[in-house]
Amino acid sequence: MSPTGELAGIGVLVTRPAGQAQALCDLVAAAGGRPLAFPTIEILPVADPEPARALLAAHWDLMVFTSRNAVEFSLALGCAGTWPNATLLAAVGRATAVALTAAGRAPDLVPPERYDSESLTALSELAAMAGHRALIVRGEGGRALLGDVLTERGAQVAFAEVYRRVRPTLDARPLIACWRAELGLVIATSDEVLLNLADILGAAGRELLLATPLVVISERTARTARELGFRTVRVAERADDPAILKALIALTKGTP
Repeated sequence: MSPTGELAGIGVLVTRPAGQAQALCDLVAAAGGRPLAFPTIEILPVADPEPARALLAAHWDLMVFTSRNAVEFSLALGCAGTWPNATLLAAVGRATAVALTAAGRAPDLVPPERYDSESLTALSELAAMAGHRALIVRGEGGRALLGDVLTERGAQVAFAEVYRRVRPTLDARPLIACWRAELGLVIATSDEVLLNLADILGAAGRELLLATPLVVISERTARTARELGFRTVRVAERADDPAILKALIALTKGTP
């Protein structure tokens, strides 16, 4: 019997961290695809949480959470109760907004379409920041753009780094051996996820990877993919699971 569904039995490599990939895998399976979880990034607490804990306990005019991980690892620091102690609360993306709402306070600001720093800083509420104190809650070594833009607009910006990202130790040989028979699409939700995948596969899997159509969630990662040598890259309309699935299906149909 031929596979059914819009993905028609196509294997999809899902590279999100362990524990954060199941919802997307379920969507892929519901559309007839065959999801294969292969986490190329691991999320861990920071070595010293005290600086972040102190910053999160203070009051801020603006507090921005850049990811769901930022919310969950802040809660793990014991920052519930009066937290988040901010006049204005912002979330970069929808999943982050959901996590904040579940923690007890819905964000005041969420980008309406694309879920990224560029869309957040385009909101009119963040146009005039002179004299405002802003805390950006993120992982170690996060993107500089948000902090740079707020600083340029006059804000006093600090960073609470509550988690770190590491590349897991994985044996890529079984994946490489079954690649041609099992995989037809790849998902990478950040530059780091994509670069880690390329490093883990190494020279033995490079051509297999670059020949496989790729779905990403930002133009930035699309540029990184093309620089690596990917031949087919599609950017999802938004950084959420339904949009990623839509992009996967579009690739299978050859939709421009």
